Amino acid sequence: MFTGRIAEIGAVESFDEEVVRIYAAKVAAVVGDGGAVGVNGVRLTARPVGDGLLEATVTAETRRRSTFDALAVGDRVNVEAPLVVGEPLDGHLVQGYVDAVGKVARVDEEPGGCRRVWIRPPARVLDGLVAKGPVALDGVSVTVAEVLRDRFSVVLLPITLSSSTLDRLRPGTRVNLELDLVARLVARHPDGAADGLDRVVAGLPWAGALSGSAGVQKVVRTLAAGGGVLVWDPETEGEGDVIFAGARIRPEAFTFLLTRVYGHPAVPCSAEVLRRLEIPPAPGQGDRQGTAFHAPVDLAAATGTGVSSAERAATVRKLADPSARPSDFIGPGHVSPISARPGLLAERMGHTEATVALCEAAGLPPVGVCSEVMNADGTMAGAADLEIAALRWGMPLVDIADLRSWL
Repeated sequence: MFTGRIAEIGAVESFDEEVVRIYAAKVAAVVGDGGAVGVNGVRLTARPVGDGLLEATVTAETRRRSTFDALAVGDRVNVEAPLVVGEPLDGHLVQGYVDAVGKVARVDEEPGGCRRVWIRPPARVLDGLVAKGPVALDGVSVTVAEVLRDRFSVVLLPITLSSSTLDRLRPGTRVNLELDLVARLVARHPDGAADGLDRVVAGLPWAGALSGSAGVQKVVRTLAAGGGVLVWDPETEGEGDVIFAGARIRPEAFTFLLTRVYGHPAVPCSAEVLRRLEIPPAPGQGDRQGTAFHAPVDLAAATGTGVSSAERAATVRKLADPSARPSDFIGPGHVSPISARPGLLAERMGHTEATVALCEAAGLPPVGVCSEVMNADGTMAGAADLEIAALRWGMPLVDIADLRSWL
């Protein structure tokens, strides 16, 4: 079992179609004879042979079912040692059994050094992919951003590009694909998986409470892919908020905030964005936490009242558009911008600043959406309520203090 978090980038020293030798000094130092090693998402039984080399037999079946049919001397490869009992699960559960080989259809450069990669997989694999869920590409745990009729996309952060071979992906490149273990369980046991599914999900790092630098990175990756995240603020507001990136917000996200989260969706923006769009501060002194509310707006081009999830999402995406102009908005409207402090979390530990800081860390425009989590009985969700909600909604949960420490 592996986690999809690559230990090192190795290199193929020799490959005679039956035996491959890979230079991977870090992994070779911890793997014994007959130990499992993940190489580009393929589980191999290997042995160290000295000088940082690992040797493994590659069967005809492995070559046929993976990109090993084109592996050549000098190729860079993702190498991971197996998960050891007691170690933290820092990625998602990866078995090293390739489900299919996909082909890169398109690569788009995105702000902040990110890349959006579109991949065409076989139909049987596409049916098992879920937006905002994990998938392994050449053994690397990443988050599915979108699933369309014949392809899916992932957003690769700079840290992923620099620590794996995914920086090589270009149109036409073939990649090994492995589905999430939870999706596999549901597919194999559609009637009986539900009883144990909560336990499996609770063990995955993408849902529930996370901490430290690795936890913050997972939160950033989820946000970059268009997913929602939960941030707990025990000090300034004593509440937890669900946060989405403004540039990625879809109507479904607004519907979720209004019908499941129950709070008041607001739109944190950097002060520069609000100045450029000439959206003035709202009258008054603000709330007890010093939230800097601005005049509510709607998208001028909209044809409805501005209340629907689709129109609210469109208004937010336009606020996040670097080419937006003041004339793109009318007011008063139904989307409530709030201004983040210039120093973000270093200046104020609030959800407004956390939202903008997360968007910037994800390489996206400094505009997001946040909404307080309220229980069905009208009380505000506490720490225990938020942990339950995170597991139920499949969202990562992080403390705002960790964001301040690691962003």
